[in-house]
Amino acid sequence: MENYLELDRVSAIERADFYKKTYAHVAGGVLFFILVITLFLNTPVIRDFALSLTQGKMWFLMLGGFMLATTFAEKMAINSHEKNKQYLGFGIYIVAEAFIFIPLINIALNASGGENLIMQAAIVTLSLFAGLSSVVFFTGKDFSFMKTGLMVGGFIALGLIAAGLLFGFDLGLWFSVGMVVLAGGTILYQTSNLVHRYSTDQYVAAALGLFASLMLLFWYILRIFLSRD
Repeated sequence: MENYLELDRVSAIERADFYKKTYAHVAGGVLFFILVITLFLNTPVIRDFALSLTQGKMWFLMLGGFMLATTFAEKMAINSHEKNKQYLGFGIYIVAEAFIFIPLINIALNASGGENLIMQAAIVTLSLFAGLSSVVFFTGKDFSFMKTGLMVGGFIALGLIAAGLLFGFDLGLWFSVGMVVLAGGTILYQTSNLVHRYSTDQYVAAALGLFASLMLLFWYILRIFLSRD
């Protein structure tokens, strides 16, 4: 009996260490994201190139490149057994996120409130992220059943974005609100995977999934804040 209790105790310690490593990597990813996007915004060639891709149908090129880069990065981080490749995948993902955020952050910096507006959106994002993650840890509920719904929601969102670009209409505030709900669902799903699916050596892959959900949430919360301007 004592041996079983000892094994349970060791397992609990390993899981706790896994959670710490995962969230430390998410925090590190956020700091790296801030560093990279600051560098991009202060490098005219990169900033102007990113802004040029928002003109007309060029946004399709931006989205297509982002999706290719992030899909490649996810596969590298999740499927590779080598830590160096996992970190490389995570790094590529962060750089891709920083690049696609350039136009939105540039708009926010030039809006009334500027940096304060971005900070407010970041605080709301982190608060929601922490709250939703806590739901999973405190309830222990498995949210894997949400996978199909999130995939369908994601495809619908991509279709609406594509239609907006093709026909030149603004998706508006309620689309952003809907995407915040979708992002919240992905946070529940990814945190549930952290608790129920990932092994204790997969903290880089787990961190990437959480980071991706966090960035999706931040994007649309910032859009909502900008819509009040």
